[in-house]
Amino acid sequence: FKNTDCHNIEAFGPVSTIIPYKDLNEAIELAKMGKGSLVCSIVTNDDKIAKEFVMGAAAMHGRILVLNAACAKESTGHGSPMPLLTHGGPGRAGGGEEMGGKRGILHYMQRTAIQGSPTMLTKITNQYQYGGEQIEYDKHVFQKYFEEIEIGETVITRKHTVTDADIVNFANVSGDNFYAHVDATSLDETIFEKNVAHGYWVLSKAAGLFVDGKKGPVLLNYGLEDCRFTKPVYPGMTIGVRFTAKEKISQEKKELKEGEEIPKGMDIKKGIVKFLVDVYDETGETVALATILTMVKFKNQN
Repeated sequence: FKNTDCHNIEAFGPVSTIIPYKDLNEAIELAKMGKGSLVCSIVTNDDKIAKEFVMGAAAMHGRILVLNAACAKESTGHGSPMPLLTHGGPGRAGGGEEMGGKRGILHYMQRTAIQGSPTMLTKITNQYQYGGEQIEYDKHVFQKYFEEIEIGETVITRKHTVTDADIVNFANVSGDNFYAHVDATSLDETIFEKNVAHGYWVLSKAAGLFVDGKKGPVLLNYGLEDCRFTKPVYPGMTIGVRFTAKEKISQEKKELKEGEEIPKGMDIKKGIVKFLVDVYDETGETVALATILTMVKFKNQN
């Protein structure tokens, strides 16, 4: 802390400075004394330590690499970010370009990129990262209150084998008679081998697989985000769902003006829980991905 030359002078070449520290707080303060470094690395298997360090040191770094056994083999290393990773900082590289001047400052204030295993990134950001650890419990997630749901908590559903009747019935109910679903003679010069299931049927069937219909803390389906149909689904294929808690967003109770009547349900303390819907086939390959938003009641209504 007293000899600051090692923080202020960037010595190019084979030069290393070893700086001891007493605890994590000192490590964070030392890491910040460079006043704007391109990258910082921390090696730890402890997600609590990693999160505290990232939250404390991110403001002074364009990128932070969290290295552990889960990602060491495939890690690009301290000085080599992934090609599409954008990291900020005045004069620092980002998105394949140098970001000097005013634009660089804006990017520096906007983001710090974090590298690490999906599980570690999930713990740091409190948002499930695809490929991270999925936790299974006996109790269905739809029977849990907002406070009880864990990020990464997953329901692995039963399976369903797709039939021709599924496709025909959905076409009749929805009115979607697009040729790829109902006319096998029109598939020349298309990517489809035979009549393909509607993407919206796949999503609807996924809901039928992951929903627990009993009354519980889940109040309603609030919306859908980032829906993609990634592989054709044909009769004879078997699908299942990995249904994972992705993100939790608490909401405040509506404040009423004097004399205003409380609309039904607006006096309930609740939050939005985003779930990742990963529909896969008998080979384990994903055929559809989406994020659904549910409104979930708090157990503690105070």
